[in-house]
Amino acid sequence: MSTGKILVSDKDGNYLIKFSGDVRVNLCGSLNHHMAAIFGSTDVQHVVIDMLEAECVDSTTLGLIAKLALHCRKEYNINMQLFCQNPSILRTLDCMSFDEIIDICQEVPDIDADLHAIETVNSDIDEVRRQVLEAHKLLTQLSPDSSKEFTDLIRALESGS
Repeated sequence: MSTGKILVSDKDGNYLIKFSGDVRVNLCGSLNHHMAAIFGSTDVQHVVIDMLEAECVDSTTLGLIAKLALHCRKEYNINMQLFCQNPSILRTLDCMSFDEIIDICQEVPDIDADLHAIETVNSDIDEVRRQVLEAHKLLTQLSPDSSKEFTDLIRALESGS
């Protein structure tokens, strides 16, 4: 698998987050920082997640995407769009009930965006632990069937081990 990266674009309230390669927890501090900028915006028109070049996306990243989707729905009254054709990722999204909070599309969109690398944020271990814990708690709320899968991880993170 190729190293994961996240590219972003924001123009006139239209936000695009593009994942490529193997996107894992090491990029989540940067993703969370970028999401904070979206959360702080008063002019959000559309938020699009492009996973067309993603090979794998870990559960922490999925939890952050769910957090963003729920925020967009609650604060901006919009549904995020997510574009993906990877059968494995689509199966995971389906199992975790992402179709209830995100419009998942498999067709290739016609998006004209000036993409740039996401700002790199190096989080300390306690911040990473907090982000992983928050992401997995959100995933268990979104899909109670996932709770079995993440219970041990959540307990370990809560106990600080």
